[in-house]
Amino acid sequence: MVRPLDVSAQVLTRATGTLTKEERDRLTPGQVIDELKRGNERFRSGKSVSRDYRDQQLASAAGQYPAAVALGCVDSRAPAEIIFDVGIGDMFSARIAGNVINDDLLGSLEFACAVAGAKTIVLFGHTACGAIKGAIDDVEMGNLTGLLARVKPAISGTKFTGERSSKNAAYVDAVARTNVLLGLDGIRRRSPILADLEKKGTIQIVGGMYDLATGSVEFLSERKSERG
Repeated sequence: MVRPLDVSAQVLTRATGTLTKEERDRLTPGQVIDELKRGNERFRSGKSVSRDYRDQQLASAAGQYPAAVALGCVDSRAPAEIIFDVGIGDMFSARIAGNVINDDLLGSLEFACAVAGAKTIVLFGHTACGAIKGAIDDVEMGNLTGLLARVKPAISGTKFTGERSSKNAAYVDAVARTNVLLGLDGIRRRSPILADLEKKGTIQIVGGMYDLATGSVEFLSERKSERG
């Protein structure tokens, strides 16, 4: 008997074509996460799949059945599709400075999972985040002021021994990690739709921290008891 995990290993590493609804629906949330981990390892080790993006673009033009949705920072060094080594049609991707949560992004996540059928939400931050530094430094500039205000709870919520300054890389990364964990809580608390899907085991919501220097994503707060 072929396990669904074998199917995932085939469909998320293909060089041509794109996910079908049947292939995506056979995957469990836990299997999707496992495939994203393997994809990040391929990226980190320089063994990413050589994909025919033109073929995948044509194959996905008539419909899409992504297995995951990623919410990351707008930082140019953290493109989700590349660091998780997935192809066109495999993943929804949302980006905003500081990977913060707001109503529009929650609506986007609800669409991706409740309407389009994505199995996993990955909210991830990254090291040396400029938005985190800006929030620490109380930067005020136009609409950025309000955005950075959403990061402030992570500053007060971070326990850290040492210099609490944007010049201290370890402190910046600690705040970024707290920001991810608070974001996960915000998704579950502010979206009854997503929280209910997770309780039913239909989706899994996880966090991550991407290391700009190593290319590695550390996954945070996986609810292993709910994994398929």
